[in-house]
Parts: sequence; structure tokens; C-alpha cells
Amino acid sequence: MAKIAPLSGFPEFLPGQRIVEQQILDTVREIFELHGFASLETRSVEPLEQLLRKGEIDKEVYVLRRLHASDADQPSQADQLGLHFDLTVPLARYVLQNAGHLDFPFRRYQIQKVWRGERPQEGRYREFTQADIDIIGRDTLAFHHEVEIALVMAEVFAALPIPPAIIKVNNRKLVEGFFRGVGAADHEAGLRALDKLDKVGSDRVRTLLIDEAGVDSDRADVCLQMAQISGSDGSVADRLRGLGVQHPLLDQGLDELMAVVTAAEARRPGAVAADLKIARGLDYYTGTVFETELAGFESLGSICSGGRYDSLATDGRATFPGIGISLGVSRLVVPLLAAGHLQASRTVPSCVLVAVGDESERAASDAVADQLRSRGISTEVAPQAAKFGKQIRHADRRGIPFVWFASADGHSVKDIRSGDQVDADPTTWNPPASDLRPTVTMDSGQATDPRDPQQEEFTS
Repeated sequence: MAKIAPLSGFPEFLPGQRIVEQQILDTVREIFELHGFASLETRSVEPLEQLLRKGEIDKEVYVLRRLHASDADQPSQADQLGLHFDLTVPLARYVLQNAGHLDFPFRRYQIQKVWRGERPQEGRYREFTQADIDIIGRDTLAFHHEVEIALVMAEVFAALPIPPAIIKVNNRKLVEGFFRGVGAADHEAGLRALDKLDKVGSDRVRTLLIDEAGVDSDRADVCLQMAQISGSDGSVADRLRGLGVQHPLLDQGLDELMAVVTAAEARRPGAVAADLKIARGLDYYTGTVFETELAGFESLGSICSGGRYDSLATDGRATFPGIGISLGVSRLVVPLLAAGHLQASRTVPSCVLVAVGDESERAASDAVADQLRSRGISTEVAPQAAKFGKQIRHADRRGIPFVWFASADGHSVKDIRSGDQVDADPTTWNPPASDLRPTVTMDSGQATDPRDPQQEEFTS
């Protein structure tokens, strides 16, 4: 059979890598629930016109079509469906449909696959997992939730075995007010240009500000000076005011930005910092916006983004403002795995392998395994009654730390790492807590697994 080429943009994991991903997801889920966010899963498809109504994302949407549908069966454009490209647009639809059954502020988390038809590269995939939290209000939503959202995600980063991550924050009111203050003819074009700064560089952004946003050359330079301002103390406001630009919306956005940064710094120092070049490309954001870079992996771009949206969801009678932040789980995990930075202590959940002395004794080995499993100890039984040395090697290859031996004379369990073997009772024996489940650690080395299919993924 010919070698199967990897399908670029659709990551798949080896068993040990999947353990890493699952434990990261478990940690994320645990912290979200610790803060009172309820789990939600929405359908994978949305009407295409809903997916395309906000922002510049039409080129990224996968459209659904039946393979054998005749021309007569093809849906009209209004009835076409597309796979969701994020979890915020589906959330807005869900809130509108279920508002009568929800308590507000509505706090939800969602960990789910999304799809984007963009060119695959490191950190960007066509199918990937996101983990979102949002707080949705009815007509109003208190500002303090913008601080809360940032700090919940900062707690997630602190709990994960990953390099340091700093959540960078700005305010769309600040940026829009700044562009209005410098006399931009099209402040939305200015926001879009600023959002491209890290991708295309300051010279190209300066050109866009002049040609598309209608900013004169001297004021374009001032805009670029604004984009260089960052920090987590009052100097941010002083430096911005020192540029001499004035507008009421700018003042409001600056006050909100500094309130987020100051409150976050007081509760979790170093986790959140202002960065005035952040604008976010999707145009439904109206206030605070977030982006996050991972130390040593800045080339990935933002691994966690979000912001405030005041008008994404409305039914004509009530408006549902919200604040949310989204962690790109695949964008975070896949590159760290490929670089050898994240490793699981074993490739299977099994803590114990029960040996089989002879096939006639398999029922007894199965009974031992059942007793251990009944007490929450992940256990498997040897696949064949080979010599004990071969069964131990089988456990070692799978990373299983303990091998159990049962006989008419009694039971014993062997730690195959140390060689220690002790008598044991399957109704009372417990492994050390650190061995009960696989553990995930961060390795600062650069080793990679030559069998890792993701190595081809990044070079395709």
C-alpha cells in the first residue's frame, strides 16, 4: 500500500500527544467551571449569511454541499450553510434563540472544533480546537467583567505546563478616538491597518494609513508612535497623552483600558499589560480587546484573543452585550508538541498491567483488574501469557509503571522503574498519586519525534 500523505491543516496526534492535549483541556475546563462558567456546545454549522455578516472572513468559511445534490436541490444563497469559523457568532445566535430560558449575565464556556479555509502554516490550521469563555448581559453588562475575563484566562495560563504568556490588552474606543483625533477620513480603515502591523511592518501600515484611512503623512507617524506604547502602569496613559491627540472617545477608551490593566496588575501581577497596537480584525468588537503571545513562540501570533462586543446580538427589543476571550488550543498545543516541549509521562492511561502466568489463569487476572478498576485505578491485562520478562518489557514500552502478579500463594506488584516488588492486596493497594494518571511536563529542549506526523504538517 502506498504511503498515505498527511492532509495539511488537519492535525492528528499520536496517543501520548493526545494525552497532553486532553490534560490541557481538562485543566482549562476545570478552571472555567471553578469560576462558574457553564458548558455549552453549539451545532457545527450556521447559515452562511450569518457567518459573513461581520468582519472580513468570507474567504475562510467552508460551505456545506451534498455531493449528489442536483442543481434543483442546491440551496439558495440565503439557505446555504457553512462550518463555523469561531465560537462567538454561534453563541450570539444561541443566545437570541434561547434568551427566554437563560439567566443573565449568562456565563458559558465552550470547547469545540472550528474550521477555517486558510493556508495551513505553523499555528494556523483548517480544523482546530478553541476554548472560549463569554459573559453575556441583557441590555447592559458591567465593566468589571472585562477584568474578570482576562484574569480567568491568566489563571489558565498559570496552571498549564507552557512557557510564560502575557495577555495584551487595548480598547477599540481608544484607537477609534485616536484616529478621529488625528483627522482620519476612515477610522475603520485605520483600525484594519493597525491590526496588520506585526504582519506587514510599520512602513506598509504607514502607507495604508495614508492611502486608505486618509491620514496625512505627519499624523500617520504619530499613529505609529501610538502603536509602540505598551506597559502595565500609569506611564501608558502619560505617553499617550504626550502625543497631543485629543478626542472624547479616546479619553473614554483610555480610562477603560487603564481600569482593566490596573485591576489586573493588582490581582495577578505581570499577567496583563496594555499594548496600543492591538486592534483585532473582526469589526464586532467595541471596547476592550485582548491578544496573547507565548514567550519563545511569538511567530505564532496571538494564541488567545477576544474582547468586548456591545451589538453582536440583538432581537430588536433587547440587546445582548458581551465580553469573551478565546484560547486557540490547537495553536498552542501542536507547535509545543512538535518542538518537543510538552511530553506525557506515558502513552496510555494504564497505571497497572496485570500479568498472565498461563492462559488458564486469565480469568483470575481479569478479576484482579476488575478490582483495581473499581477503585479508579486504570488497569489492563497482558495480551498474552508470555514469559514474565516479556510482559514487563511490554509494560515498559507503553510506559505502564506497575506490573501485577497474581498466584495461589498471594499477590505482588512490581514498580518496573525501580525494580521494587511488594506484596499487595487488589482491594486495598493504591499507587502513588503521581502515578495514578499520566502527567504532562514542559521540556525546554528542542527534541522532536521523527514519527510525529506534524513535522510534515509544518513543512507542507
